[in-house]
Amino acid sequence: MSYILHRQAAHDYPVAMAGDGPYLIDDKGRRYLDASGGAAVSCLGHSHRGVVEAIKAQLDRLPYAHSGFFTNGPAEALAEHLVTRAPERLGKVYFLSGGSEANETALKLARSYWVEKGQPQRVNFISRRQSYHGNTLATLSIGGNPGRRAVYEPLLMPVTQIAPCYPYRDKRPDESETDYGLRAAGELESAIHRLGPETVIGFVAETVVGATAGALAPVPGYLKRIRDICDRHGILLILDEVMSGMGRTGHLFACAEDGISPDLLTCAKGLGAGYQPIGACLISDEIVETIASGSGSFQHGFTYIGHPTVCAGGLAVQEAIEREGLLERVRTQGARLLDSLEDRFGNHRHVGDIRGRGLFLALELVEDRASKQPFDPELKLHARVKSEAMGRGLMCYPNGGTADGLRGDHVLLAPPFIISDSQIEEICEKLGAAIEAALPAAA
Repeated sequence: MSYILHRQAAHDYPVAMAGDGPYLIDDKGRRYLDASGGAAVSCLGHSHRGVVEAIKAQLDRLPYAHSGFFTNGPAEALAEHLVTRAPERLGKVYFLSGGSEANETALKLARSYWVEKGQPQRVNFISRRQSYHGNTLATLSIGGNPGRRAVYEPLLMPVTQIAPCYPYRDKRPDESETDYGLRAAGELESAIHRLGPETVIGFVAETVVGATAGALAPVPGYLKRIRDICDRHGILLILDEVMSGMGRTGHLFACAEDGISPDLLTCAKGLGAGYQPIGACLISDEIVETIASGSGSFQHGFTYIGHPTVCAGGLAVQEAIEREGLLERVRTQGARLLDSLEDRFGNHRHVGDIRGRGLFLALELVEDRASKQPFDPELKLHARVKSEAMGRGLMCYPNGGTADGLRGDHVLLAPPFIISDSQIEEICEKLGAAIEAALPAAA
């Protein structure tokens, strides 16, 4: 009997006992290849001794000191590591315990900035449908995941939402990717005009959409156009890289591939690789200077921000990524995994799209490839795929509602950066068998 309220209250979960590189091992000795990094978290796998030793050493020196009284060496060192590698504009870091806290912090910083600028009438955020930004009430409000929002809808703040950049479903046959990207970005400008630019705080978007739509990367030029619209109308651009950042796409910051810099950028999962709970919000110099020269205080905080042991673990993770050349490895192995997925599923009758960047990839499952018709949501195909994959010793991250929030299924893959060629073959083999077993008999 478990005394834990699990995510699925009636589900019996295996007990994780040990890690071995990209594998987790349960209490019965069964090995599971972690093809999703949990939820795109475990980028170094589950047994990196250097990170473990760094955490142990910090515990011996200083486990914790409250940030209301002290700063600390690991937090300062990790902040320097991130800022000196970040896109331009981003000059300071605020450390949190995870992605939801990081995005909550970004929203409050954005609001505080405009209040300090003497523009308290700015109260509106714009975000996108088919997005996910966290599980607090504020981050659920800006998120576009209907399933996660449903129960809490009456408690959420009003947010204007526009379409995602989703070429598989929304690009017209007569459009180029460039033209489609400009049209999709144009929805932001229309929303700003409807609300009135003087009332808008900022636009929030995942650089590459994660769990809700499955490794949905922007088409070339889309985010540059978004940046231009934000600048012309004087609103902030907030990029959520909680899932896609910290090397997952082959760049430390995913937006580097798009050639832009936001005003606020959040990261988490790969920042600490699961060895300790950590998130971060990187902040532009303009926002920091405005607050510092105004009230001088950001009215916000959590007990464990800048936690020394957590930051020591995060720094060890980031140093390992750099020292071991793992960004290049993500690009190489990401291309290999994409090729393998194309070979295995490119002509599959129920795989409509294979997409993503680096080691952040997804398959979108459809009932009919020609029409892109999704499966009946009542089938819960994504859940069946997850169950069949686990039964074969494979962890993947399927989700439903891909197409429009209610219909559609995808399988997200985000394996550790250390994934080998043979393990890529294992992913494709086991995932193929899981999908075939999960499909309805008539499919």
